[in-house]
Amino acid sequence: MAYLLMPFASSLLYVFGALFLKEASTRGVGLWRITVVTNVAFGLVFSLLWLLGGQLPAPALWFQPAVVAGLFLIGQVLALVALQRGDVSVATPVMGVKVILVALFVTLFVGERVSVPMWTAAALSSAGIFFLSRGGSAPGGGGTGPALIFGALAAAAFALFDALVQKWSPAWSTGRFLPILMGFVALYSIVPTAFFWKRMKTIREGSGRPLVLGAILVAVQGVLLIGSVAHYGKATTINVVYSARGLWSVLAVWAVGHWFGNRERDLGAAVFRTRLFGAALLLAAIVLVIVAR
Repeated sequence: MAYLLMPFASSLLYVFGALFLKEASTRGVGLWRITVVTNVAFGLVFSLLWLLGGQLPAPALWFQPAVVAGLFLIGQVLALVALQRGDVSVATPVMGVKVILVALFVTLFVGERVSVPMWTAAALSSAGIFFLSRGGSAPGGGGTGPALIFGALAAAAFALFDALVQKWSPAWSTGRFLPILMGFVALYSIVPTAFFWKRMKTIREGSGRPLVLGAILVAVQGVLLIGSVAHYGKATTINVVYSARGLWSVLAVWAVGHWFGNRERDLGAAVFRTRLFGAALLLAAIVLVIVAR
């Protein structure tokens, strides 16, 4: 059951990490700064997995962590754009369609066949996205459009990332593939900062705490999620459980979002009931996938 508990815990941590990063964004922290700090946190946290041990494969395979690191960085940037320009209670549930995309990519790259229940789950997810897009945007926010578009693109990048982690990590072992992978992610993020380091060093008062806390929480949830995929190799099932973050995001924004300076609650109960219904449809898709598995 560990491979189910890990993504469940990850789904909860992600929501609070996203709220902290959203707060940092509203306090003036730019997209690239958030990306760099978050991915450096990923590199540091994942480096602890080196203690698990393992052997390095032939040099010819080193392109694998480099490629999946690029996909991760693309997904990370797209997810942060969705959170920065859109509503958290829309962006996070939309990223839940990743589970359907993971199933499709695993079919293409690992050879698993998509069943009829899986296509039904895809339809439920699409309906969920429709209801999530209903209603206005948060005061001072970017609206539902950016959250839907960039959230869906981020889901696609992360889905391909997970499929390739499942395909390639066995040849490396978890204790070698993931630390090297996230080392590449941190490197890809840090190198461009050399061109504008002076701007990177400045940060507005009050934005450092949510930035650091958000980065740490997102990195820790990443270890739980990606580590479970690499170790257990059940990318589709793991992502089904992880997609519960869509429901948690709606509930968290409504209950405690104002603690983080989030104003989506001001949209009113009617909008959030509609979004909660959309998140519930995504959750129904998750249950269907679990039963089908």
